[in-house]
Amino acid sequence: MNLAQPAQAGGGGISELISFAIGLLRRQYLVILVTAALAAAASLIYLRVVPPTYTAQVQILLANPRPQFVQQQSILAEPAFDLNQIETQLQLLRSKAIAVEVIDQLKLADDPDFNASGLSLQSIWQRIWSWGKTGSKKDGPSGTLREPSDAIVDAFLSRLSAGRVGHSNIIDISFSSSSAVRAAEIVNAVANTYVLDQLNARFDANRRATGWLQERLQELGDQALTAQRAVDIYKAQNNIVSLDGKPITEQQITEINNRLAAARTQTSEATAKLARYEALLASDPKKSSSMVDLDAIGSDGLNSPIITALRQQYLELSRREAELTARVGRDHLAVVNIRNRIREFRVSIFDEVRRLAEVSRSEFELAKQRQDEIEKQLSKAVSQSRSINSAELTIKDLESRAKGLRSLHETFLQRYMGSAQQETFPVSESRVLFPASPPPTKSKPKTRLVLAFGIFGGLAIGIGLALLRNLMDRVFRTSSQVEAVLELPCLSMVPLLPAQKSPKPPVRPQASDDQVQQRIVSSPTAIHRTVVGMPLSRYTEAVRSIKLAIDHNPAKISSQVVGITSALPNEGKTTIAASLAQLIGHAGKRVIIVDCDLRNPSLSSILAPKAACGIIEVANGSRSLADAIWRDPTTNLAFLPAVRRGPLLHTSEILCADAISKLFDLLRNDYDYVIVDLPPLTPLVDVRATSSLIDCYILVIEWGRTKIDVVQHALHTAPNIHESLIGAVLSKTDTKAMARYDGHRSYYYHDSHYIRYGLSGS
Repeated sequence: MNLAQPAQAGGGGISELISFAIGLLRRQYLVILVTAALAAAASLIYLRVVPPTYTAQVQILLANPRPQFVQQQSILAEPAFDLNQIETQLQLLRSKAIAVEVIDQLKLADDPDFNASGLSLQSIWQRIWSWGKTGSKKDGPSGTLREPSDAIVDAFLSRLSAGRVGHSNIIDISFSSSSAVRAAEIVNAVANTYVLDQLNARFDANRRATGWLQERLQELGDQALTAQRAVDIYKAQNNIVSLDGKPITEQQITEINNRLAAARTQTSEATAKLARYEALLASDPKKSSSMVDLDAIGSDGLNSPIITALRQQYLELSRREAELTARVGRDHLAVVNIRNRIREFRVSIFDEVRRLAEVSRSEFELAKQRQDEIEKQLSKAVSQSRSINSAELTIKDLESRAKGLRSLHETFLQRYMGSAQQETFPVSESRVLFPASPPPTKSKPKTRLVLAFGIFGGLAIGIGLALLRNLMDRVFRTSSQVEAVLELPCLSMVPLLPAQKSPKPPVRPQASDDQVQQRIVSSPTAIHRTVVGMPLSRYTEAVRSIKLAIDHNPAKISSQVVGITSALPNEGKTTIAASLAQLIGHAGKRVIIVDCDLRNPSLSSILAPKAACGIIEVANGSRSLADAIWRDPTTNLAFLPAVRRGPLLHTSEILCADAISKLFDLLRNDYDYVIVDLPPLTPLVDVRATSSLIDCYILVIEWGRTKIDVVQHALHTAPNIHESLIGAVLSKTDTKAMARYDGHRSYYYHDSHYIRYGLSGS
């Protein structure tokens, strides 16, 4: 529950938040300011105590481009500086080897900046741990001590940092020291050591590669020479001779194949010519009456001069035969003679054709014989070629191996020459872009940042503590809380009077014998007399508000008997009961106040310390009511005390007895108002026994002290009392502090409003 704003406020707007913040600041400003001041003071002390630290920076380019001729001659591959490679270089920069090299180079083991860590908790723990592991150093040999020590190396590495600059191949190295000059000197030494280490590593790798190449070259040269010799020996053993890169047998087979093809073509032509002649000679020239088809014998027949002459004569006779037949008839003697001569010419032509056929037959047989001889030569060459196929395969394998060894030997020779030349031109892959210089200002602690962090951190912590205190402040501060939590109207907020003191065990003041005889109340404290002596005070006005709520109680018709109780003791219920009774009596009403707090009759010890009888004696009939009542002559107030003569074990039974009920009926008849001072709800159950006696109850809650949970629990355990409550009263209210807790109605607590109507601030 938010204690800084009214419970009935609806919504969580900006105005509510602003009001809550303002109220929180007004209530807890001292906590916030004190916390911020302490944090700022701690920041100043930190800046005063902590020595300054200077950080020097240097940048290294990883992918340093090398000359083109060096790249061509290099036998080592160019590294691809990807993310993994850059991370590897960062680990090398932060490695122990680099740290030891720089420490030895600059003699940092003797630097007090590194040895001054002997007072730190980390170094003390490291020494204890090393003692527990190795025991006394005096027992070990002096040669086992490592220089520099692990503590110095760890201290060095803790001040060294390296990181990649964006997405580039540039590494930023920084080192922190108490001296600006020393920081620049160390970070430059780290960068130079790293570059030199890279150069030495590449030189060693190149030298080892050159030595290996030299040994490999010797082996490859011997192997290539041996392979070539094996090829020559095998050729000599198998009588293999090559011409233009091809074996002789293969060329012979090719030539024989060409000759065989030509021979076969010639044989085919001779066969075709012979077939034509034989087909022509198969016909009988004597029986044939027509001219022989000389075109069928081919070009040889047409080119023969004999056949050509015979044919011309044959054609001439055929023409004459045709002319005579047309003139004299077919059977004429002249036509018959010409026909016989034509037959003779035909026979002559056939004879010549027969002679040509014989010539063609001779050519065919000759071509056939030549073809057979070439086929025999081809078969012999093929058989010889098959016999050396396995030898050729072996030769090819030997020649391929010899050729590969020679090529590999040449490649290694080129690499070896390049490596030998590169040894005279050492180039590192990394280089320092610009050496570090002493930083002009310290890197930490940053004064502005530390102060800002201290101030704003203190404010944040203060606000947090303020919120925590606000949440832990589970007490009643405003009337809105009372109405929201208890669902009861807040009748009044009775201010705290300056004269009020912490309640103490009752001290019985000395009373005169006349006062005892007349039963006149003793002079009460200033609190009880405020309503009479200061009728225009805030306190009196708050008590009037209680009386007005009693007179206008809408729950019951009669509010004659009013019980005043609280959840815990010392919440001011007795004071408010006495003040309310005095106010009513001072106004001219008949009023009696009854002390029903039988176990702790504090009101009786104040008003009637010498009382010999009281409510218990009147109830049991040993004394009359008139003998037990004490009066205040100023306000005409009647008071029925409670006299405690010994321990009372059953006070709740006494309060619910019929005698007490008859007594209260008598009081109702004699007085206009009966104000009852009841015990608290939480420690006792007596109040629950008075529900038949009391018309209405008023719950008194001490402002800023009584816990909300306590009041809720008290009302939950007394439901009959809760139903008869007409409201609650906040007692001992600090009106000046109310403006900080009830921001919505802060103007209500201004003294100017009361002064305007003649009221005092008290």
